[in-house]
Amino acid sequence: MHKLLIIDDDKDICLVLSRFLTKNNYEVNVAHKGEDGLQLLRSNQYSAILCDYRLPDHTGVEMLRKIKLLQPSAAVIIITGYSDVRIAVETFRYGASDYVTKPLYPDELLVTIRETIAKNEKRNQVERAEPAVEDKAKGTAPRKNVYANNNYIVGKSIQSQTVQKYIELIAPAEMSVIIHGETGTGKEFVAQSIHQFSKRSDKPFIAIDCGALPKELAGSELFGHVKGAFTGAISDKPGSFEVADGGTIFLDEIGNLSYENQVKLLRVIQERRIKRIGATKDIAIDVRIIAATNEDLNKAVKEGRFREDLYHRLNEFKIQLSPLRERKDDIMVFGNYFLEKANQSLNKNVTSFSPAVTDQLSNYYWHGNLRELNNVVKRAVLLTTGDTIESDSLPHEIIQSNSATVTAGALVEDNVGLLKSIAGSAERQVIIEVLEKVNYNKSKAAELLKIDRKTLYNKLKLYSINA
Repeated sequence: MHKLLIIDDDKDICLVLSRFLTKNNYEVNVAHKGEDGLQLLRSNQYSAILCDYRLPDHTGVEMLRKIKLLQPSAAVIIITGYSDVRIAVETFRYGASDYVTKPLYPDELLVTIRETIAKNEKRNQVERAEPAVEDKAKGTAPRKNVYANNNYIVGKSIQSQTVQKYIELIAPAEMSVIIHGETGTGKEFVAQSIHQFSKRSDKPFIAIDCGALPKELAGSELFGHVKGAFTGAISDKPGSFEVADGGTIFLDEIGNLSYENQVKLLRVIQERRIKRIGATKDIAIDVRIIAATNEDLNKAVKEGRFREDLYHRLNEFKIQLSPLRERKDDIMVFGNYFLEKANQSLNKNVTSFSPAVTDQLSNYYWHGNLRELNNVVKRAVLLTTGDTIESDSLPHEIIQSNSATVTAGALVEDNVGLLKSIAGSAERQVIIEVLEKVNYNKSKAAELLKIDRKTLYNKLKLYSINA
């Protein structure tokens, strides 16, 4: 029986979920504060943790970091309000497995929990299975299985076609690549595709999320350690670079790598050698590096947070991924792909989207990009009883966003030059939250939103916000 931990300050939600999940053969513990949840984590082992993003004593990111230190192998599902989807998507950088939005639908949540636990167990099995591979230079060394995904989908937008052209051009080369784009735009899929088209395709592809690596463990994860190097090092452990020898290593959210480990990474690139923590001898390696980030590394260099020499070493070729909202031609391409995936995982036979749903999906802002689209489609398939997805299966926020866009569009027509673009209901919600935070001080709100007062007043009028 799988054991779950729910951390949420809403006692009603905890009670309902606890009863429902217990009936579905899960053992459930509940905590209403972050510290109470962490205390339970110190004395129990869990298959999955459902953690509210907004707790009285901790943020979701703070909880994720502590959970991953206490139980790194457990799956973590973030519970959040729909207005916080952008924030929830960011938690993937820190090790979240998935997120669900309030209001919670028990059947949908149950599917998410089952799928998340299954995927997490499979990943843990892969990491534990380290078959010996004969290496002439090093003797017998343990290897992790290659992570590969052959379901790379090419969109039909101009941006997607350009990216595909770049992938085909750069893949056969040995150049390092930086992939830049918002969270959820498919950076890892692009990296996998580069690897699959390269001469290294029969060698390992190892993906590392630098944002989820605790600072004190990053060196061991990347470069390995020898027995006795530090407390808890009970045996020799090869690092990810050693495991990826001959293949490709994907460093996601490279900007989160500590300065100390940036120095070590630069040495690896320059000398093509690594040294395990506590070891006295170097190990020669041959690895192609693909890095990804959702932040401006040029700005990080100027601010002294990222080494300039490392940036230039990594930036031999750069691929820019556009957010989904800027390539509307791709939305239904991926929507139909996610529909097929959802049918398979949920054992359903939903065949299409209604014209109204197609229009609503095509005009939504998609803060979470492909990851958010995948979740929305999966939820819609779960709720659909016929063979076509209708509007009532979409989250209320998407329907509301499209209504707001129509209203705002009419206002723009009546007020030429008022705004050049409309962000949708999500932008309206963010403005309201910021205003509440600063007690409706418009100057402070404009400063936090990084816009001028005139723009703020225009947006208040546009979205009918009574401030």
